[in-house]
Amino acid sequence: MTDTLATGYAGQDGAAESAIERRTMRKVMTRLAPLMAIMFLVNNLDRVNVSFAALTMNQDLGLTALSYAWGAGIFFVGYFLFEIPSNLIMERVGARLWMARIMITWGVISGATAFVVDHTSFLVVRFLLGAAEAGFVPGILLYITYWFPPRYRARAIALFLVAQPLSFAVAGALSAPLLKMDGFMGLHGWQWMFILEAVPSVLLAFVVLRVMTDKPRDAAWLTEEERTWLTKQCGPAEVHASPKQQLKLIANRRVALLSAIYIGRTTAMYGISLFLPLILKGMGLSNTQSGFLSVIPFAVATVGALLWGYSSDRTGERHWHTILTMVLAAAGLFAAGLIGPSTIALVAISAAAIGLYSQPACFYALPPMMLASAGTAAALAAINSVGNLGGFIGPYVVGWAQEATGSYSGGLYVLAGFAAVSGVLGYVLKRLRWEDTPVPARL
Repeated sequence: MTDTLATGYAGQDGAAESAIERRTMRKVMTRLAPLMAIMFLVNNLDRVNVSFAALTMNQDLGLTALSYAWGAGIFFVGYFLFEIPSNLIMERVGARLWMARIMITWGVISGATAFVVDHTSFLVVRFLLGAAEAGFVPGILLYITYWFPPRYRARAIALFLVAQPLSFAVAGALSAPLLKMDGFMGLHGWQWMFILEAVPSVLLAFVVLRVMTDKPRDAAWLTEEERTWLTKQCGPAEVHASPKQQLKLIANRRVALLSAIYIGRTTAMYGISLFLPLILKGMGLSNTQSGFLSVIPFAVATVGALLWGYSSDRTGERHWHTILTMVLAAAGLFAAGLIGPSTIALVAISAAAIGLYSQPACFYALPPMMLASAGTAAALAAINSVGNLGGFIGPYVVGWAQEATGSYSGGLYVLAGFAAVSGVLGYVLKRLRWEDTPVPARL
């Protein structure tokens, strides 16, 4: 697989250049792409296992649909507040050390979720978990720009982000046996879920320290010729900026539009993802059935995201690939709300999941095309940080709708609306053609 990815865009400057490119990118893909994907899988496992724990945790803690939504969503408030400073620190201390720190911290806090006793402690721990994870995704996206030339980035991002739906599938598969540990050593099954699923992130941090390399120039596993070629292809290093300057980026019109597109997607994605097990349980299914059936949309989305990212790289087209993901997501969510609890609704949700989880691979290839190198790192952090506030909005909308109407349909309609707006804004972005005139993100 790595050979196929590495040779898909062989250089056109002669046989020697092509040979260097194939050899270099094969090494990069083999060493870094699987590691980043596993890191993100573990990251998301600790982030979203709360949706499966909620099948029994809500009753034990006395949480309503809305109070659970507050806890699930407040994670993203902590993420928002600390993401830009975290990304700035990573630029200075290096990805290897900072990623390992993030992983250890989030692992410890995720495990501590097992010991929450009420709504207040649940809110506090979820907020701290968001703060601990802040900077991970934009940090990896920045890291990809160090190691992958522009023509490889959509596929590299797709390989990284495909771990997101896969993590939901893994969490769903693990939920049944872990919830059945109820009573073992005096703990509830959901408590064991948080404890056991926190361990991999801490252990993986030490693998990161050993395997991850900060920049091509530091890679002892590349030859001098390969390091020189890769550094040239990836472009100059980013210019550092202060936290105050980075915050100003949010008001930059290019960054603001990109952030608005992304927040539409994250609102819809987290709204459905963090409530899917509860939606399925509301259909009269058992906890085990809800957990296993939750795997289906995310397994389908995993395959869809890989194919979508490959298509975008193969054709070199980014805009329509981004727009159409949101059209598919909006249609699927609206249909699921209209149909109501049923097997057909699960099919519609699966279609929506393909759109929601395929979008980032194409979308994140756009900012570097529209922004000159200076400030791109900060711009990626700002887009991801603002966009991830949708992780608070989405669950809150679904939880509120369920309490207000006794049904999840109203929430699904709203999520469909967010996805549709994201698609419309994506079309506006295409019409603006900013990639024809890239400018620095003004600091």
